[in-house]
Amino acid sequence: MRTLCSSTLIGEFFVIGFAGLVAMKDPDLSMATVWTVSGIAMFLCLVLCGLVTRPGGVALGWALQIALIASGFIVPTMYFLGAIFAALWWASVHYGRKVDEAKARFAARASSSTPDAA
Repeated sequence: MRTLCSSTLIGEFFVIGFAGLVAMKDPDLSMATVWTVSGIAMFLCLVLCGLVTRPGGVALGWALQIALIASGFIVPTMYFLGAIFAALWWASVHYGRKVDEAKARFAARASSSTPDAA
């Protein structure tokens, strides 16, 4: 699960950075505000790469997905991109857990079929 979720988060890192560049064009937003919000979201993406397998990591990832969709109020394209990344996040969590379970079953089967060396 960690690999799939981390890949999604790294993709989001770059999308958030590019969305920040687009948001800078809005005359109602200061550059400091745009980069503070974008920087925090980008930092959270990187931190979540390490926390995704810990308790609450997936929930924080969902919070980030909601925030990414909500950023569509500033950059309308982010509604679409946020929805795409939310779907990718769901797939990463869902299929990542299935892969982890299959790996655990394979490891258990391999260790039980190997005779102990005496």
